Amino acid sequence: MLPGKPRGTLVTVIVVLALIFGAGALLTRAFSRPSGQSVRVVVPEGSTFRAAADSLANAGVIGRPRLFRAFARFSGGDRSLKPGTYLFRRATPWRDVLAALTGGEGLVRSVTIPEGYSLAQIAAALSRALEVPADSVLAAARETTMLRQLDVPMPTLEGYLFPDTYAFPEGTTAARAVAEMVRRFEREWQPEWNERLTALSLSRHQLVTLASIVEREARIASERPVIAAVYLNRLRLGMPLQADPTVQYARGEHTARITYQDLEIDSPYNTYRYPGLPPGPIASPGGASLRASLNPADVDFLYFAAFPDGRHEFRRTFEEHLRVVRESRLVWDSARRAATAPPR
Repeated sequence: MLPGKPRGTLVTVIVVLALIFGAGALLTRAFSRPSGQSVRVVVPEGSTFRAAADSLANAGVIGRPRLFRAFARFSGGDRSLKPGTYLFRRATPWRDVLAALTGGEGLVRSVTIPEGYSLAQIAAALSRALEVPADSVLAAARETTMLRQLDVPMPTLEGYLFPDTYAFPEGTTAARAVAEMVRRFEREWQPEWNERLTALSLSRHQLVTLASIVEREARIASERPVIAAVYLNRLRLGMPLQADPTVQYARGEHTARITYQDLEIDSPYNTYRYPGLPPGPIASPGGASLRASLNPADVDFLYFAAFPDGRHEFRRTFEEHLRVVRESRLVWDSARRAATAPPR
């Protein structure tokens, strides 16, 4: 029921509109039960009620937006629209939709966590979206119950907060947001993937760690399985991974290229100095990188070199790799000169 509107007045409005527009259809829309999954509807600042109704119709929350506008106009609910992002279920009764739009009920905080974000980046993004301290997100990511539940042998949930677009209700705490992101990871992980772990001789934690490196390394989707194969080939042969993203993680910041000085960092995440996988993930991998790591390409490459356009050149021998490295350095140097050249 709308604030300040007697129930008798609202019923009268519905009856009048039903007589005008057709009783069956209108009464069904006004009092029907919600169904299906929740959908997000954004009502921008300064939006008209017509635009809001169209957005609701496009999302499947209401049907026939013109009738909905008439319903709102007759009941006086079209003059106090509150902007924001709302979460509705499809076929929500019109009276409930209107109550939400005028009372700010159902408002959510929307945040997108891209693939490859580190825990520190996720904490900053959630802090901005939920207006909570970033430290509270980091504290939630150290919660021991969830660490045990996921069998994570690390002090944080780095890598297990699944990248996606989330719509958190107003007032969501850091702990609840982190828990939802962990649940999203668990929904992504398919039971049949455990058989692939056995075939690869990896634990799930090791697989997530590998996928996080693939996520940070790959720029072209089709290269993910090949990059995963290179790292797995190196692991089987006992070669160091020499993965630049792990060195950047050890540094605590991302740079386009690492330096020889960076390679001297004494950290278990420096895969130039320490063999095998690092102790844990360096970022949150998305589903594509998880699947690529579980199903690597059938190739015998051991080396690859990155180019400024995001592609990689893959090679089997070190001699072939050195030739590609020389070529890539020329391209990188040319790209740097072009980027720093003064405008003409």
